Amino acid sequence: MPETTSGLQIYNATPVFGGKDGWTFPKWATLGGWLAGGRNWHFAAMWVYAFTLLIYGIYIFLTQRWKRKFFSGQDLKALQVGQNSKRRTYSWHRLIYTGIIPVLILAIFSGLAMYKPAQLHWLAGLFINWDILRIVHFLTVPISLLFVLVHIIMGIRAGGLRLTRSMFQP
Repeated sequence: MPETTSGLQIYNATPVFGGKDGWTFPKWATLGGWLAGGRNWHFAAMWVYAFTLLIYGIYIFLTQRWKRKFFSGQDLKALQVGQNSKRRTYSWHRLIYTGIIPVLILAIFSGLAMYKPAQLHWLAGLFINWDILRIVHFLTVPISLLFVLVHIIMGIRAGGLRLTRSMFQP
């Protein structure tokens, strides 16, 4: 959450859509109070998220968990011709779960390119120009929030509230 609210503070200081006179987010939805404060919170949260994603990537690689947890050809077949509604739901769940990984990586790389554009000019150059880079980075937020919402709904559909509660129990 601090990543999103501090990002809104950064957006308000130099809005992507409409310049400084464009639409801004309400003050209660932002974190940091000013541009530098928002950037400090944003960068601190970025390192936490990036490190967590790295640890997760190492974990799924070493345990080979990705073979069972991510979208596969069997899931595609279940979506196309599957008669089992639970299996189809689980396949959609895996597709969404697999699809968010590139979005999170894109958020990190586009954020790093904006954080250090001189040092990471090769990375910033992949996005063609600064405006496209900012828009790409900004769009990863609603995609991630939509993922969380869809993920919760699909969890409830797949196993009801019991399955959803089990995700938060040790």
